[in-house]
Amino acid sequence: MSAWFQALSDREKRMVIAGAAIAVVLFLIVVVLPLDRGIARAQTRIAHKQADLTWMRSVAPVIAASVPQMAPPSSQRSLIAVIDASAHEAGLGGALTNSEPQGPGGLRVRLDKAPFDAMIGWLARLSEQRGIRVETASVDSAGAPGLVNAGIVLRTAQ
Repeated sequence: MSAWFQALSDREKRMVIAGAAIAVVLFLIVVVLPLDRGIARAQTRIAHKQADLTWMRSVAPVIAASVPQMAPPSSQRSLIAVIDASAHEAGLGGALTNSEPQGPGGLRVRLDKAPFDAMIGWLARLSEQRGIRVETASVDSAGAPGLVNAGIVLRTAQ
């Protein structure tokens, strides 16, 4: 490489040196600066998320203390009847395709092509009003936007 460079005329040497300098500057502008900006943004996001986490940890005991205890189901109806009736009230009667007992106080339900928002509202009402909690859930897209297929195990508070 050195022999090749020495064999060049003075004008060609200046052009090679200028080209190398331009290549270095372009490398810095195209590669190094965007990486540096990305790292700075990532560090800023991490700092914000750490501050959020610190705040969440500080208010968690207050929130946990203010959450009302779940009330047991108000009626003596079976869990299957309560789930079926509440699903119909929430507009999910057509989506509720299967329900089967899952141990004492538990019920596995299957929802097909259920509106996601309606399902979440239904589960929240079950928890708040009836003391029925979600033990496990598996939710997949049903193809159309907003519709899901879900397998949920519900359990009464004991």
